[in-house]
Amino acid sequence: MSEQDYRIESDTIGPVKIPKDALWGPQTERSRNNFPSGELMPLAIIRAFLHLKKAAAQSNVEVGDEPKEKGEAIEDAIDHLLALDDVQLRKDFPLHVLQTGSGTQSNMNVNEVVANLANKLHPGLDILPNDDVNRGQSSNDTYPTAMNIVAVEALDKLEPAVQHLIDELVIKEKKYWKTVKVGRTHLQDATPLTFGQELSGYISALKHDLSYIQELKPTLYELAIGGTAVGTGLNAAPGMTEKIAGKLSEVYGHKFEVKTNKFWGLAHHSGLDVVHGALKTLAADMFKIAQDIRFLASGPRAGYGELNIPANEPGSSIMPGKVNPTQAEAVTMAATKVFGNDTTITFAASQGNFEMNVFKTVMIASFLDSCDILTGTITGFADRMIHGLTVNEERMDDLLENSLMTVTALSPHIGYHAAAKIAQTADKEGTTLREAALKSGKVTEEQYDEWMDYMQMTNVDKDDPEE
Repeated sequence: MSEQDYRIESDTIGPVKIPKDALWGPQTERSRNNFPSGELMPLAIIRAFLHLKKAAAQSNVEVGDEPKEKGEAIEDAIDHLLALDDVQLRKDFPLHVLQTGSGTQSNMNVNEVVANLANKLHPGLDILPNDDVNRGQSSNDTYPTAMNIVAVEALDKLEPAVQHLIDELVIKEKKYWKTVKVGRTHLQDATPLTFGQELSGYISALKHDLSYIQELKPTLYELAIGGTAVGTGLNAAPGMTEKIAGKLSEVYGHKFEVKTNKFWGLAHHSGLDVVHGALKTLAADMFKIAQDIRFLASGPRAGYGELNIPANEPGSSIMPGKVNPTQAEAVTMAATKVFGNDTTITFAASQGNFEMNVFKTVMIASFLDSCDILTGTITGFADRMIHGLTVNEERMDDLLENSLMTVTALSPHIGYHAAAKIAQTADKEGTTLREAALKSGKVTEEQYDEWMDYMQMTNVDKDDPEE
């Protein structure tokens, strides 16, 4: 940089050249140069920090620990920043996830930007990043507080996406509640069920997954703010943190709580770990559902061919007319990422050496990545796969008619071994089950027609589709 392009500021280590128009200060600039790799710090974290700093400034003023004019200037600067769109906001928050594991540099990035902007908006107050914006706080309690806030925000977006998929599946479940098809276990033919019943299993899985997330989510309402450096609360004014929790609860619509063990809050991230376990479970179920549907839709001539999937885009650059299950592929790839993120979070959560976990930044980045890709791919799967899904009833009927496992309905009448012999004969001789059954002499034509009722085999009338 030429002399015209930068200004010089100093921190406790010494002078630092900073781009002239940047709102950040020396600690941000050091981090920007020392840690240039990996993804940028999610802006959700930055916005959570801004709300936290605003709540802290207001609370410090209310408890008499910060001059009113400084608190209002900090609040004014933060309101200006919160009004920016993501592109504008990113300009002054350039740091990466792979920095110090406590998130100290991102905390200081926020402190420096807020202080510098407040001084521009309110000349003469001399607002300082550490003494004023970070008053009564530490990176060690603010970063984990921001982590929990953004995790809750991300779940707020994911939950409606899961419910939306459930709703789309319920529509299909009701429509195909009495559409009988071959069941399959171990990748082999099994007794019949209806497609609606098959879908009901997917719906139940997703309802359970959603309930797991909702039941575990409140553990994230416990905030570390007030622990300051090591959990003792040194330098935090009495009553400050309770006020912060109240203000953040109003902003985010969740009942955040600060009456929790701060030594745990700084050194452990059990809540984030256990909630991500529920995301991993959701991803596993989504993988299974997407896998089933794309296999059942395989073909159209040389596969199972039971389902017809929407043609969202050309499937091949060389094979004209090809349709691929791209939404299922997106879901399954997202699931593999979530599995990897879960491993990262679990290992990182185990690394809370002494009074602080120093894997915070990678933990929350992984958590947010899982929420984001699940929200997006589940929504796409619901809208661009399930919504337009139809069944090929003729193919289902053909496969059902040729299935050998419907012989199970004969077992109560002629015995397991006699029924097995009929199925084996039909398979060996390449005949239908009906032909083999009548040839065995164990079953009359009238008995076969009576006992071989596919719909009755499903017991579908004993249950109702999802309401």
